Order: sequence, then structure tokens, then C-alpha cells
Amino acid sequence: MERLRVRPGSRVRLSRVDPDDTSAFAGSKRAARKDSGRLIAQFDRLQELLYACHAGPVLVVLQGLDTAGKDGTIRHVFEGVNPQGVRVARFQVPTPIEKDHDFLWRVHLETPAKGEIVIFNRSHYEDVLAARVDRLVPRREWVRRYRAINEFERNLHDEGTSVVKFFFYISEDEQRRRLQERLDDPTKHWKFRPADLAERARWPLYVPAIEEMLERTSTAWAPWFLVPSNKKWYRNWVVSKTLVEVLEHRQLKWPPLPPEARSARIP
Repeated sequence: MERLRVRPGSRVRLSRVDPDDTSAFAGSKRAARKDSGRLIAQFDRLQELLYACHAGPVLVVLQGLDTAGKDGTIRHVFEGVNPQGVRVARFQVPTPIEKDHDFLWRVHLETPAKGEIVIFNRSHYEDVLAARVDRLVPRREWVRRYRAINEFERNLHDEGTSVVKFFFYISEDEQRRRLQERLDDPTKHWKFRPADLAERARWPLYVPAIEEMLERTSTAWAPWFLVPSNKKWYRNWVVSKTLVEVLEHRQLKWPPLPPEARSARIP
């Protein structure tokens, strides 16, 4: 997955990223789906091992413009995990109480505990994306937030949390197709919001905001993976593969029986 990692200090130009690219997987769509099934099963076992060991937690950040596939990724990649050890946190418009605190206050409350995996469906990065594009705060404020975010994630890392961040990049044409599908398919009407069209109109403003965010917040301790996501099967494979690699790197072992239980006999 190294080819998709945004290296610290590198420049990001989305115009040079092909959202249809699938080159990290050397095979067909059918082969990728088969391999994804294997990876998801492996991830399920590793997640249970993490939970059993009460080991350092994992924070998975999913970002992307509307229709990029955050919900779909959660549905496919995390379909078989133990719900005791995995949860999803979704950040909506801040409440009055949340607005009375610093912008990371509500985020820190949702970070994972030992043995836990937490998925941020959108995240604190809205505070340097939507806040910038919609001019919710002055420039000096969202610029300052880059440093605050890096320090926040560094603290999580130093305390034993693996922070893995995915940005799903799709083309304008693919977003148009997916939005139209939400209008045409009765089973997807619930996903459509009129505000989606207003956000789509801001695409030219989001591009530089995304590029700067990736450049300034992809670090050695909390890297961004820039995932071409026009192909849903490829997006799911990338996320599954990356998370398996992160957990395998831990080299966790199943905890042994406690001493007091070693001589136990079941009557």
C-alpha cells in the first residue's frame, strides 16, 4: 500500500491522480473481490485477537466528498467483526455544547479504548475542510488547526493507538452518476439531500482544501492513504489490505489461561 501513502512533506495534486486507477492490485475485478473476501475474514480474526489481548487500539479515519463511499466501505469491510470491539463515530454539525469547547473536544471523546477499533465516518478533518470552504472560521483559525490535529494524533500514537486515514477520491463524473442514482433508485432516496448539490457546486473550492490537508497532516505517525475510488471493489480491497497489514504488524498472540484457571476441570 506504500504507493497510496501520502509521504510527509510531499506535494499533492489531485489533478495528477486517476480516480479510476486500480494498479495497486495486479488482477481482475473478480480476483480482487475474491481476495477481499479472504482479507475480510483475516481482518475479522485479527480484530478478535486485538480485542482478546486488550492491545493498543486502532483509529480508522474515512474522509471523502459526498458519495465517495464511506458508508459502503464500513458495510463491506467491517461486515463480520465482533460489535463488542468495533464501533462507528459519525460527526454531524456541532451542538451548542460542542461549540462551547475546542474543536477537538468532541473528537477525543470518541477515540478508541484498548482492544477497540473505532471508525470515524467523517471526522475532525471537517474542521479544516468544510470550515474552510464554507468560511465558518477565519483563515488563521483553520491554519492553526493543522498543528493541533497533528499534535492530537501524535499523542494518540504515543499512547499506543494506530491511526490510519483514508481519503477516497472520485471524479466529478462519478459523483454525478452516484447522485443521479440516489434520485432514480427508490431504495436510495433516503441518502439524497438537497445540500449535496450545494456541496457539489463547491468542488473547485474543495480541491485545494483537500490537497493542503493531505500535505500538512500526513505524518509518520498518522499517514493518509489517497485511494482512487471510482471502482468500489478496489476501494474496499485497499482498505481491507491496509488494515490487515496494520494489525499483522502488531504480531499479537492469543493470551494464555490465567494461572488460577490452568488446573480447572469441567465437571
